[in-house]
This record gives sequence, structure tokens and C-alpha cells, in this order.
Amino acid sequence: MYQTIITDREAGQRFDKYLRRILPNAGSGFLYKMLRKKNITLNDKKADGSEKIAVGDCVKVFFAQETLFQFMGKVPDDIASLKEGVKAAGNATAPNGDPDTLLTEYAAAYEKLPDIQVLYENNHILIADKPAGILSQKAQKADLSLNEWLIGYLLQSGFLTADDLRLYKPSVCNRLDRNTSGIVLCAKTLQGAQLLGELLKERTLHKYYQTYVKGQIREAQTIEGILTKDEKTNRVTVSELPASQQAKKASAGNVAISHPSKSAAARIKTAYRPLRIERDKTLLEVELFTGKSHQIRAHLASIRHPLLGDYKYGDRAWNENYRQKYGLQAQLLHAYKVVFPLLDEPFADLSGRTFTCEVPEIFETIKE
Repeated sequence: MYQTIITDREAGQRFDKYLRRILPNAGSGFLYKMLRKKNITLNDKKADGSEKIAVGDCVKVFFAQETLFQFMGKVPDDIASLKEGVKAAGNATAPNGDPDTLLTEYAAAYEKLPDIQVLYENNHILIADKPAGILSQKAQKADLSLNEWLIGYLLQSGFLTADDLRLYKPSVCNRLDRNTSGIVLCAKTLQGAQLLGELLKERTLHKYYQTYVKGQIREAQTIEGILTKDEKTNRVTVSELPASQQAKKASAGNVAISHPSKSAAARIKTAYRPLRIERDKTLLEVELFTGKSHQIRAHLASIRHPLLGDYKYGDRAWNENYRQKYGLQAQLLHAYKVVFPLLDEPFADLSGRTFTCEVPEIFETIKE
């Protein structure tokens, strides 16, 4: 018999989904049959799989050990420690691949990306400060990104074991471009992922950036438009709202932003205010009401205020001047602040809180 107690890492999901994660080699039909025959129980009671599991629930699986290993895909041999301080669980494998390869990848990311800083952490989420030059998630198979670093960090800290990765794989919840630095929100547990997913979808979590743009901006403004992405070139274009939508906005005031399908052009909304005006540029604080790919870069370029260092959407001659003087080679964009809405337990520690991280030194270096 196999018995386990649900922790806050697994809580909040359907029982059948949880079972498919711990018994990946068992078919769904077989699992429902085992539930009906009480060979799998929840809190010593018959279950149908639709239940939402909670912290402290007891799951029992009445299989012979050989059968259990077969359906779990378990390897009975201990997995060696991957680096000092990282202890992998005995009788465990990593999901979706060779255990040694995947776990070594996580340890390598943790070791090779030492400049990532943890700004805040609780049982469910982690807020990281990502330097420019590091991917949020893999672009190619061989990449090491913040996502792999996160799992390596959680393995090293003892929060995760290799066996835990069967049930839930921690991940980043909002992406920054490789050369954009600053705050990235990460989910350590399923409940954390559900919270951050809901806040980002409902746009109740406020995200602020700092950037230098070309020209002098003296007034705060909120701008809207339509963003269309070309997947082949990884480039976006921004156009004005159709006349019908502009008229509707004028008559209705501040209308809600729609949620278009992934295949459609997306309506975007960006706010900015000047923090400091210099000779040929302005330091802006930018708030994203929508979070689309390259939104800040393309939206500000569309109003003739491109980001400093942005060769994709910006002014090449202007960028070259700063590259030669200061070595600046990519867009100067930093996600420096997030503000959480009011929240209840188990997230009351985040309720109404503001988290910030310092802007990179280059922001001060290039002041003119």
C-alpha cells in the first residue's frame, strides 16, 4: 500500500488530476475503476475523482509494490546528490525524461545563474529579480533559464525533492524579454500558480517599469492601441484603435479592456509618467494594464518615443551613440515594482503589499 498526506504544494486540484500525476503510467479508465473498487481512497472513503483535495487529506493506493512502481514509473535506486546541499529523494525520478539529465539541468542552472536574487518568498510564491541577459523560459532545448534556476533553487533549499516534481513543477508566471531586467513572479505550488494566474488575468496586480525613451516627455498619459504579432519574425506592430472603438471609449469613459483570442490582434493599454527629463531623453515610469509581447517597446515607439538601446523598434543612430559611449547594446527596460491587491488567507501576507527592486547601475551611468 502507498499512503501520502496532501501538502499545500498539491492542494487545490481535482483528485483525478492529482492521481494522473502520481500514477502517470496508469490509464484514466483504470484509475476510475480503482476508485470505484476503493483500491484508491481519499480520507479512507470512496471517491469519484472530482473532489478538490485539501491540505491534510490522506490518499491511499492499495497496489502491490511492483504494480505501484510500474504505474509511478519509479526507479528503486537512490538518485545521487547533484551538488553539495542538493538531496534528491530516494526511489524517485524527475518527470518527462531521464532523471539524472533533468535534475543535473536544474542544478546547473542554479549554479551558473548566480546573479538572480530572491526578493520575497513564502510557501506559495517567489518573487525574483532577473538580470538582463537571462531568459525567463527556455527558447531552445539547450538553454538555461530562470525557470530551471527556480527548480534548482527549490531543490537546493530543501523545499522540493525530486519526487515532488511528479505532482507539480514550479514555474515563472510572467515573462520578461531576455534583455529586460527586474521582477518576475514565480509559483512554488499549484495554489500559488492559481493565485498569480488569476491576478494577471483579472489585471488586479499592478506592474511598473522604468525605461529611458527618446525625446522629452513632460506630461503623464495613458495610451491605447491594437497590437498584432508576427510569430515568424517575433516582431509586433501597433496601430490606433478603430474609429468605432474610439467613439465608444469617448462616450463610455474608461471602458474595460477586452480579452481577445490568441489568434486575434490584441487591444493594449499603457500608461506612463515622466520621472526625469534630460537633454535628449526622458526617464519614464510605465504601467502595463495589459501584458502583451514587446508591448512597452512597440507602443512607445509608435508615438515616436522609442526605448533607448532598442534596436528592434528604436532609433539605430541614437542607440549607436550610447553604445559607443557606454557600451549599451539592448533596450534599457527594468520591471521595478509590483503592487498586490487586497487578499485573504492563505495569501494575507501579500495583501496590499508593494515589492520593488533597484534599477541597474547603467540607469545612473548614462545620465546626461
